Amino acid sequence: MKTHARVVVIGGGVVGCSVLYHLTKLGWSDVMLIERSELTSGSTWHAAGGFHTINGDTNMAALQGYTIRLYKELEAITGMSCGLHHVGGVTLADNEARFEMLKAERAKHRYMGLDTEILGPEEIVKLTDGLVNVDGILGGLYDPLDGHLDPSGTTHAYAKAARMGGAEIVLHNRVLETNPTKDGWEVVTEKGTVHCEHLVNAGGLWAREIGAMAGVYLPLLPMAHQYLVTDDIPEIMEILKSGREFPHVMDPGGESYLRQEGRGLCIGFYEKPCEPWSVDGTPWDFGHELLNEQFDKIEDSVNFAYRRFPVLERSGVKRVIHGPFTFAPDGNPLIGPVPGLRNYWSACAVMAGFSQGGGMGLALAQWMIHGEVERDPRGFDVARFGNWTSPGYTVPKVIENYQMRFSVSYPNEERPAARPFRTTPMYQVFDQMNAVWGQQYGLEVVNYHALPGEPRHETPTFKRSNAWEATRQEVMAVREGVGINEVQNFGKYLVRGAGARAWLDRIMAGRIPQPGRLSLTPMLAHSGRIIGDFTVSCLSETEFQLTASYGAQGWHMRWFEQHEEPGVTIENISDSRSGFQIAGPKARELLSRVTRSDVSAEAFRFMDVKRMTVGMANCIVQRVSYTADLGFEIFTDHMSVRHLWDVLWAAGKDLGLRPFGMRAMMSLRLDKWFGSWGREFSPDYTPAETGLDRFIAWNKPADWIGKAAALKERAEGPKRRLVPMVVDATDADVVAWEPIWLDGAVVGWCTSGGYSHWTGKSVAQGFIPADRVQDGLALEVEILGERRPARVHLAPLWDDGGRMRG
Repeated sequence: MKTHARVVVIGGGVVGCSVLYHLTKLGWSDVMLIERSELTSGSTWHAAGGFHTINGDTNMAALQGYTIRLYKELEAITGMSCGLHHVGGVTLADNEARFEMLKAERAKHRYMGLDTEILGPEEIVKLTDGLVNVDGILGGLYDPLDGHLDPSGTTHAYAKAARMGGAEIVLHNRVLETNPTKDGWEVVTEKGTVHCEHLVNAGGLWAREIGAMAGVYLPLLPMAHQYLVTDDIPEIMEILKSGREFPHVMDPGGESYLRQEGRGLCIGFYEKPCEPWSVDGTPWDFGHELLNEQFDKIEDSVNFAYRRFPVLERSGVKRVIHGPFTFAPDGNPLIGPVPGLRNYWSACAVMAGFSQGGGMGLALAQWMIHGEVERDPRGFDVARFGNWTSPGYTVPKVIENYQMRFSVSYPNEERPAARPFRTTPMYQVFDQMNAVWGQQYGLEVVNYHALPGEPRHETPTFKRSNAWEATRQEVMAVREGVGINEVQNFGKYLVRGAGARAWLDRIMAGRIPQPGRLSLTPMLAHSGRIIGDFTVSCLSETEFQLTASYGAQGWHMRWFEQHEEPGVTIENISDSRSGFQIAGPKARELLSRVTRSDVSAEAFRFMDVKRMTVGMANCIVQRVSYTADLGFEIFTDHMSVRHLWDVLWAAGKDLGLRPFGMRAMMSLRLDKWFGSWGREFSPDYTPAETGLDRFIAWNKPADWIGKAAALKERAEGPKRRLVPMVVDATDADVVAWEPIWLDGAVVGWCTSGGYSHWTGKSVAQGFIPADRVQDGLALEVEILGERRPARVHLAPLWDDGGRMRG
């Protein structure tokens, strides 16, 4: 075993071997993998081995497609068999909501290049040779890429391909310590010590224990998962004689997945009475063991399966596989650089290893070698969970995710486990005002306030929900009077020091404002893609406040820390500085009542920022608002928030002051076509594509990150452009990812949409080819399988008469 390597990967499951292979594929050969036992000794060896492309996150779906296509490449490279069976698969819908979800998924696949198809009950019967009872089935989504493979053979193929690229694999060598060094990491093992520049935790069932060696808590939990393999089944044998194979069948209503195994069938369950395993840590001596059979916890699921697949009831059970798999709180992998640690990488919680392992290995290798991923990684980025996560949070969220793995996923759904957890000083106040709560980065955030007599719960739906009227009234309150909304759910950062301005000029692509002013600016990766959209407020020449999306804190702080410079300090103050925004035509009158400072239009201009006393609280007040109306953002320390609320609430009663939530905010911003982080602005897009290029300071002398790529795109012009649209919708509005049709073909997709309550229009934003952009262009937007007329509407929906800027 060598004592130095550029990269050490800990863990020899399918994910660790995939990472190792992709590092060599992209050009790094000085890499090694250390495994405490044999390859596949954790979850990999007892995996069911199925693979599929369907995923609610389009980037995850694309990477799953990459994973599946990779297997033939591995076979060609190594001469080894992955045991591939591309049999296709169908996901069943037994109710209208699930059928709507499948139609929405099919719509996404149109522009992703995935050849899926909606089937009716009769077609499902034909596809499955009559082995599926379609009573109550409305239809299904067919994917020809679905299939299964040999888990062990596939993992060893990854390993052989990595070895062929120069990698070293050391087996039967448990890692004892991981210690940071000046140049990277010291990995202490049973067979000696290895020094490396980069360390990858692909520990699988032992990822928590490996992470703890470096002082890292990774929010994941093994869950005991059970599937059955039947004896030979005559009907399956007849299908085999005809030269075909039985397809995969996902039956979400029965919490089961079914596939052929040899001359019989394999069926697994995501049962409600599930079981977390080794909550307090995985034993080091656990390996090729299975857990005891537990028929009682899957009894109801089995009985349901007998009705859906009657052939099972006539078949004997050959064996039961009951073993643990790791899950993150939201079911997605934990991939990427761990915030706060230099060159420490997570490759954990890849529950669907044979659907996602190849894509996750590619993504991590790209991240390590190139500094970023070709696709937006936020859905699987380890930084999406902050240091506020704990085992007390992880356990109930993982259980909830497991139980709801086959549940319909609604765009407006708020799942209840482990909530409320993180709350602001305003939680009780708003809760008593009938707040209906959402959650962002662990924080409870008001979605809307239920009207008297209405339920304190928004109905999950793909269509317009019971939040409609309450949201409309909150929108009207802002536009006609004044509304108030907490600003806790902004990410906030304090940048200080003699070099603060120069540092910001390099980190941000836009203009850095002068004292007393603020500016809007994109933050770019080296590729020129958007990794943040910020408000930069200059409090003095040596002190700046940055605000951005609250949910991107881990992402943004990691980027800041990776680009630290002497003479500059960056502090995350997201949870220590809070306050309120007030917005609407009476906002200035309200502010004037609670401060002695001059807040007239002449003294307090649009994009000004001032320190002032509001009530008794020392505040930072800036004149800007995401509502597209006259507005002020008022920040104070956390201890003064309740006082600030009392002062504003008392002063605004006769002005009709009304609290509003995020549902209203998202409607209000559409009136001016303001973009939203994670929708219009993300690492999938560039400033020129989205219109953020208007905030770039092209002529500033600083060599800001992403400048070369942005200048190149500016010279060549983008191939696609973000456009606003008015949609002829009925009872369902655009959410995101709906296809855009032009001249009978899909030419783009929607990034977000909704209903503009103030203008009474259903609206959307999305990408179309740049050479087709023109005002009034007739399009169609596919919503829940129905193509609805739409037209490009380049001007803002609403002319505020100069209120916002005046």
